[in-house]
Amino acid sequence: MKLIRSIALTFLVFLALSGLASFFLGDAEPTPLSLTELAQKVNNKEVKEIVIEYDRLSITLADESLATSQKELNTPLTEALIALGAKPELMSAVSVRVQDPSGVGTWLGAILPSLIPILITVGILWYFFRQAQRGSLQTNNFTKTKAKLAVGSQNGKAITFKDVAGLIEAKEEVSEVVEFLKEPERFHKLGAHIPRGVLLIGTPGTGKTLLAKAVANEAGVPFYYVSGSDFVELFVGVGANRVRDTFEIAKKTAPSIIFIDEVDAVGRQRGAGLGGGHDEREQTLNQILVEMDGFEGKDAVVVMAATNRPDILDPALLRPGRFDRRVILDEPSLNDREAILKIHSEDKPLAEDINLRVVAERTPGFSGADLANLINEAAILAARSRRSEILQVDVLQAIEKVMLGPERRSHALSVREKEITAYHEAGHALVAYSLPHTDPVHKVSIVSRGRAGGYTLKLPSEDKHMKTRAEFESELAVLMGGYTAEQIIFGDITTGASNDLRVASSIARHMVTQYGMSAKIGPVSFPEPSGEIFLGRDLATGREYSEAVAAQIDEEVRTLLLHAQKTAKETIAKHREQLEKIAQTLIEKETIEQQEFYALLKG
Repeated sequence: MKLIRSIALTFLVFLALSGLASFFLGDAEPTPLSLTELAQKVNNKEVKEIVIEYDRLSITLADESLATSQKELNTPLTEALIALGAKPELMSAVSVRVQDPSGVGTWLGAILPSLIPILITVGILWYFFRQAQRGSLQTNNFTKTKAKLAVGSQNGKAITFKDVAGLIEAKEEVSEVVEFLKEPERFHKLGAHIPRGVLLIGTPGTGKTLLAKAVANEAGVPFYYVSGSDFVELFVGVGANRVRDTFEIAKKTAPSIIFIDEVDAVGRQRGAGLGGGHDEREQTLNQILVEMDGFEGKDAVVVMAATNRPDILDPALLRPGRFDRRVILDEPSLNDREAILKIHSEDKPLAEDINLRVVAERTPGFSGADLANLINEAAILAARSRRSEILQVDVLQAIEKVMLGPERRSHALSVREKEITAYHEAGHALVAYSLPHTDPVHKVSIVSRGRAGGYTLKLPSEDKHMKTRAEFESELAVLMGGYTAEQIIFGDITTGASNDLRVASSIARHMVTQYGMSAKIGPVSFPEPSGEIFLGRDLATGREYSEAVAAQIDEEVRTLLLHAQKTAKETIAKHREQLEKIAQTLIEKETIEQQEFYALLKG
């Protein structure tokens, strides 16, 4: 298509130049005259100037038009015209001059009409030759690898394992690969072989790419990095050729490491998509499988890859001999979060009394990327307040901003809505305070953040990896606290509890269908779709239970929610006075911090 456009454009330019040349050359062509006709025009005062060039006469008439004529070489022009009848007195009024015929203009005038078509033809041929040569180069480069050699530093700082906080087990796994590349003899003596592949698995933001950057600097061998999407192209065979080219480069510099980020873009399960066996992605995956463990599997090239969707990867990619090691990157623990915060705050001016341990306690479930964003948001808040250092309050406000969104002070509530929101959040906080197996309340506010009209911030005092049924039931009661408080105080309900009901329903359904926490259903698990359908595998998968069981599940979910509402109602009725205290304080101050909240209830 591009070549057709180039040909059409060149043709139009050629027509335009030809037209211009013919136009100007046509206007400049003089009218031929005989000497007799010239003598008559002199008598009629129609001649303005005559230029003599050897035997050629260039005549400019009174109307500025041009004419030409010829004379004998040895005969003066004036005598010849007088002899033909021109009046001498009129001849003296005509400007006659002799021009040296060796001028550049004469030479150009003679050669240019024939030279212009030649130049245009040569220019067109050169243009097409250049386009063809460029297209050939682009075709050759199109199938070349897009892998790049990692540099030793990032923003002037080399990232090593010391810069990766936490992930102790993950660093140990990849460190062994680094040691293998540095000292292969130590392992070969025991008959050990270098791992062919290392797959980093973790949720977004847990540090997969960061760990790969550390390996690039620690290994001391060439480290090539490429994205999985760089192999996927429109034309079949291009991705496979790029894979071959990538491994050829790595083999030439072996031992070396190839890092494929987001490998699920090219390593998806075969036969589960809409394309056939000759699909471009499948051809590329086949080439990766062959390069990693085919007939030629003796090169010291280690393939590292990262993904957050291991469930959709092809089984052949995960078998031993290909990705031998699967390194799981979990979300950081309390101590890891504190260490990550220290690393990301090294280049930031923190106040002397700042306590990162408290910040780590308030950020359960945060990934490394979330914590880096948290410190950055705290620095922005400090700069907005024109302070020279970051205070503890900046970091604590940044936590809420990352979790819920920025404050919306302009989202003003009416007096009625403010009162309803205050009792709603007071219901959440009171139930959370009164019931066992609940997380401590850190803050209660009716200031809008993000899409929330108000919020009750509850955070666990320690990292938890499991939850009991009693904890889930208490959590359901806390979620129903706002809904129940509105019913008790105002005798009506609002749309403010919609998100609470959605979350509570999801928890209750998981308790029944996945965790076996229903006495009626029993210890049975009914996996539900995750919401992300993988074409060809999940699209045709139906529900694994009957309509009767589905009705029982719905009934059990409803029973759990009604029991939670009953618990919340009893708790609020028992502590009605404390509910009023919390609500009135919120109406007055809009925000209650943890110490004030517990002092208010105990008082």
